[in-house]
Amino acid sequence: MQFKNLNGGQELICINVDKVYDWIVKEKSFDVSLPPGTTITFTPSITLDDATLAGATVTCEVNPDPTTPIEILARDDRQFIINGTQVTLQQLNIRKNFIITLILTLANGTVLTSVPSAALMISRCEQVTLCAPVGTDVEITYTDLDCFVCTFGTLSGDPESMLTFVDGLTISVVTCQSIQSTFPVTVEFLAEFCEPRDDIQPECPAPIRPLQCPVVFPSV
Repeated sequence: MQFKNLNGGQELICINVDKVYDWIVKEKSFDVSLPPGTTITFTPSITLDDATLAGATVTCEVNPDPTTPIEILARDDRQFIINGTQVTLQQLNIRKNFIITLILTLANGTVLTSVPSAALMISRCEQVTLCAPVGTDVEITYTDLDCFVCTFGTLSGDPESMLTFVDGLTISVVTCQSIQSTFPVTVEFLAEFCEPRDDIQPECPAPIRPLQCPVVFPSV
């Protein structure tokens, strides 16, 4: 294609973008129950015996696993009739990986956080139907990702360590997720180049004359 300037300062431009093949937003919630006797290490390091843990509360934070937030386990073609037309969509088996951090607040107000090595690595799977043929990328963005402790359970400590043993703790995770299938494409469109705005020049203030004391000087 020959480069050509058009009227009005516009030009035909080719850019690389991600084409969205399909896009859905859905809510998905689930519960996580810790196995009896789960051992958690907290920081900062203090001895957590049963007396120290009396009156303590547990809250949580949840984030996608930064290493592998999602995995596509399977991608199968399925036939659907939509508005009287037969279309081929893909049924995706998706595994989503999360990291849950526990926050322990003692009765005296001291806040302790589970160390990264003691973070809870959890996964949840679901099926999603999208126009996502082989070759497209599937991305999940969480517009809301939160958790709360549903069942507190019981805490017990080891007087010789910073370990806390948790029994009966259940965590509820709430997600609002935006799921897109995309593929990189090169597109051509008519565009007008942006112009920079005017620079804002600071103005020098007018000279300020100090207040005088005419009552005492000069004398009259």
